[in-house]
Amino acid sequence: MTVSHAQRRVGVSVVATLSLLAGALVIGMPSAQAESVPSGRAALEGTKPAWATGAADQGATPDSAQINARVYLAGRDPKALDAYATAVSDPQSASYGKYLTPHQAQERFGATQAQIEAVTKWLRSSGLTVTGTNRHYISVSGNAAAARTAFATSLHDYRKEGRTYRAPQQAVSAPGTLADAVLTVTGLDNAPHRATPRDTLPGPGAGFRNSGPYSTYYGSNVAGTLPDAYGTKLPYAIHGYTGKQLRAAYGAGNYTGKGVTVAITDAYASPTMANDAAEYAKHNGDRAYRKGQYTEVLPASYTSVDDCGASGWYGEESLDVEAVHALAPDADIVYVGGASCNDPDLLDALNKVVDNRLADIVSNSWADLEGSETPDGAAAYDQTFKLGAVEGIGFYFSSGDDGDEVASSGKKQIESPGNSAWVTAVGGTSLAVGKGDKYQFETGWGTQKALLAADGKSWANLPGAFNGGAGGGTSSTVKQPFYQRGIVPDALAKANGPTRMRTVPDIAAVADPNTGFLVGQTQSWPDGSVKYDEYRIGGTSLAAPVIAGIQALAQQARHFPIGFANPSIYARYNSPLYHDVTDQPLGAGRDLAVARVDFANGVDASGGLVTSVRSLGKDSTLHAVRGYDDVTGVGTPAPGYVTSYGFPFLR
Repeated sequence: MTVSHAQRRVGVSVVATLSLLAGALVIGMPSAQAESVPSGRAALEGTKPAWATGAADQGATPDSAQINARVYLAGRDPKALDAYATAVSDPQSASYGKYLTPHQAQERFGATQAQIEAVTKWLRSSGLTVTGTNRHYISVSGNAAAARTAFATSLHDYRKEGRTYRAPQQAVSAPGTLADAVLTVTGLDNAPHRATPRDTLPGPGAGFRNSGPYSTYYGSNVAGTLPDAYGTKLPYAIHGYTGKQLRAAYGAGNYTGKGVTVAITDAYASPTMANDAAEYAKHNGDRAYRKGQYTEVLPASYTSVDDCGASGWYGEESLDVEAVHALAPDADIVYVGGASCNDPDLLDALNKVVDNRLADIVSNSWADLEGSETPDGAAAYDQTFKLGAVEGIGFYFSSGDDGDEVASSGKKQIESPGNSAWVTAVGGTSLAVGKGDKYQFETGWGTQKALLAADGKSWANLPGAFNGGAGGGTSSTVKQPFYQRGIVPDALAKANGPTRMRTVPDIAAVADPNTGFLVGQTQSWPDGSVKYDEYRIGGTSLAAPVIAGIQALAQQARHFPIGFANPSIYARYNSPLYHDVTDQPLGAGRDLAVARVDFANGVDASGGLVTSVRSLGKDSTLHAVRGYDDVTGVGTPAPGYVTSYGFPFLR
């Protein structure tokens, strides 16, 4: 991803090291690019986008075109960083849990002052202006002519999806003497890679309310006056689960997340977040926030406010904060806001967490399509995730809300950064919590929607069109990491060819907005008022903070940071510690659905009501089955999962 988008000793075996390194992004440079690099220079692989082809070439970018780029620093020893991040994360390693402080990580793996000075001198001598320097990158500005001098490649304009974007004509290169100092360069390609919040309901710019009737728990209110569907009367959609119900469903027990800090990163920041969170806790039986329990780390200013729909991120932030507190009521929460929804600003927010070790767990409910990701951007993100791993920080990303993405993009694919081998991708389910907060079942989240016919006696075109579902599938760029070997079936791992690739998600939790979570937020209403209200919401942007909250409980049980959790998550696979979620939990042929009534205008009944049937477990071409699957990963946490971290896990 480029400019604009939207987580002691080394004692690791060679096998383990190479295994996780095999999960690195596939950024091998075509030989034609390698041959074009001038003598005495080193190619920076993956810096020419795949879409910058000869057939799409529209000619040279004018020399006067202005460029803003980042030159990311490789640090002292990138291979050693890979090895150490593996060692401290793998329960089978002698170095498991031997984390470094941010200072130790910088001293051991960060760029040296000599490297920074040498790279800075090269960039300035090429005619570029250095606009900023930190431990991760050097930002520069200048024109296309200066960029050509610095990086030994011309910039050309290329057609992509009906629009024209700038990109390097050949692979970017650096002087050979600096080959060990430069990781990659971003910003020369200006195609959009903008993250979007992964919720499924409108944001807070305009008010939103759910209509009724509802169920307070699954099946508590059956739609007796509506037509049957799938051979039975349907329960109404949940009003919105509360923390008490979700904690019971996922086996929280008496753990509260005490002593653990969870960071949440999103773009921008809701000006009413602290008050909304306190109001929500009071309304819904959650523990009141103690002084200093919720804090914010925000940028000095914001950019791309219109392009990113800044206010639309406030609902995402509200969901993330309130869900984490509901699941882990004693955990500290730090909200780290990005200056925009663009890659550089979101990455800066993540780097703040790592550089200052602001948290143990980082929940991220935003993403972009893998097809929009470029290897240079992926390399920059992965470096941050690996530095987090050596400090004992785990990153959790929602897997997406559009199933296999065919309906939204025309291509079967997954999302990034959840495709990284160094993060935990969180999938989604439809959750049934019954009377007395008893767990009943889960299906993979996948919805087909059919409207009530005009005569009120049937459902039009049942089962209806695909309406959303948990993201998942097989990466086309990231090889299979060691922790998935022998667990992910080859039918999934090799879905794109003979090489086993990274498959997502890793784990899952409730995401279906029809069995979703109640969230509270200050919104603007048609009568001109601005006031707090509550509504049901879903998406894998619910699942990610739910899992982050559960991991906070598990870390409390462990009395020590879990860090990058995937090796531990997969070590517990095929055990009673997970609910093994399937699409038909009540048996073959037992399709499930709920009835839902919505305000047509999203606010009140003045515009009429819309009644629909929403199926459960119908996720595009993805299926939740026995064992690992591409909707729910290894499954959802069951009673015993949290406490299993309190002692060495043995099968």
